[in-house]
Amino acid sequence: MISFDVGTLLPALAPVVGAVVVLVVDLFDPRGRRIHYAVAFIALVFGMLGTAGPLGSTTGDAVRTLCVPAGTTCFYTGTALTAALQLATLLAAVVTLLLAWPTERPGQAARTHETAVTVALLLAATGGAVGVAAARDLGSWLVALELATLPVVALTALPGTRRAVAGAIQLLTTSLVSFAMLTLAAACWYAATGSPTFTTAATLSATSTPQRALLALAVVLVLGGIGFKLSLVPFHAWTPAAYAGAPLPVTVFLAGVSKVAALAALLVVISAVTVLGQSALVVVAVLAIASMTLGNLVALRQDDAVRLLAWSTIAQAGWVVLPLLTVSAVGTRASAGYLLTYLVATVVAFTVVVVTVRTARGRDLQAYRGMFRTHPWAAGALLLALTSLAGLPPGLFGLIGKVLALRPVLAEGWWVVGVLAAGNAVLGVAVYLRWARFLLQSDGSPSSASEEGGGERGGDPGAAVTTRVRLHPSHAVALAIGSAALVIGSVQPQWLLGLLG
Repeated sequence: MISFDVGTLLPALAPVVGAVVVLVVDLFDPRGRRIHYAVAFIALVFGMLGTAGPLGSTTGDAVRTLCVPAGTTCFYTGTALTAALQLATLLAAVVTLLLAWPTERPGQAARTHETAVTVALLLAATGGAVGVAAARDLGSWLVALELATLPVVALTALPGTRRAVAGAIQLLTTSLVSFAMLTLAAACWYAATGSPTFTTAATLSATSTPQRALLALAVVLVLGGIGFKLSLVPFHAWTPAAYAGAPLPVTVFLAGVSKVAALAALLVVISAVTVLGQSALVVVAVLAIASMTLGNLVALRQDDAVRLLAWSTIAQAGWVVLPLLTVSAVGTRASAGYLLTYLVATVVAFTVVVVTVRTARGRDLQAYRGMFRTHPWAAGALLLALTSLAGLPPGLFGLIGKVLALRPVLAEGWWVVGVLAAGNAVLGVAVYLRWARFLLQSDGSPSSASEEGGGERGGDPGAAVTTRVRLHPSHAVALAIGSAALVIGSVQPQWLLGLLG
């Protein structure tokens, strides 16, 4: 008899049920955009409530369901680390929905039929991202991970522009290649362990040399498949095109929720392969350093804010996986902790970009010149986000995240890797301070702005720089959520990191 606990499954069930309800409501009221968003927010709040059980619990405590028989094998396991990643996923989805909120007046809304599709796809992808963090069997793990990916491909292509379709095709192609590698990895895992579950007990059964070699191959294939989704070098090529072509709220989802889903999927596997020892994941060091270096070097050359953040994501992905080199519980916790710092800072940065683009400033870095004078709140939030990504005060949350990521690596004696990572941290400072200096400049004259800050959206750049803009209420709430998380993380980082257990 299979156990079934709705409360334990609520974080994953709530978004999926919400997506179904949105589609049903759309049959009766296709123009009820506010109802669609209300259903989505309610579903996400219920999902957050479902994470309360294991959240912040001590290491080793877990809630389990879908167990068969008599609790010997469980397909869904929620730990403190799992719950923290699920909560971060749901909060990032809330911010994405707030940024996707239609800002047109009712009389101007010509594409209201797309609202239900957008909301339903976002909820479905969120359900997959939440579910993969707690999946402990091959089938659920693969299905949840693809559920977190495929709806985002559709959302990327939804505008129908040439750039959006090109980005969606690249994302779809890499997703298919990734799925093929992960499916082959699942087959190798089952052949090596004889078990369809991701548990340490299953890997311990791989005692012979051929079995251990096959298990190592499975892990390498997992790293390759997840590398596409995390934007690790050399699996990163789709990232700039997809980020630039997708609608900005979808880009926020790609940079936030999708990355949490990918790391959560990777942690499920890494936590079960301690039997292989740290030498088996030396490849992680190569991927991490290559991602940091290439991401930072190319980001230094970007003048488009979205593309800069795309390459920043590639560089930050290297920091996210770096602690996994140690193949230990400390390493997985450090990796998840750094992901939280990256997630909060990146979502805040993208939120300010959305606000800037929608107020006709443009996407060029020049559009942020003098923002401290025209919109001090948004500029302050962006500065805090950039310093967090750089690991500099006042963004102490990011600084602590980098220390957290380096500590297990240095503790295991990987000094060369640590020195290379530290060098990339310095290079990253140059990337983010290059953007931050525009915020601190006071030159906002119409003449200079019109010469330098035209951006992509047209309009009068000079007027955009010298005139204060009013935030849409949904954007203001999204920025408030992100800013509050950044401030709390910088002032009381142990409180947020303590949620990991």
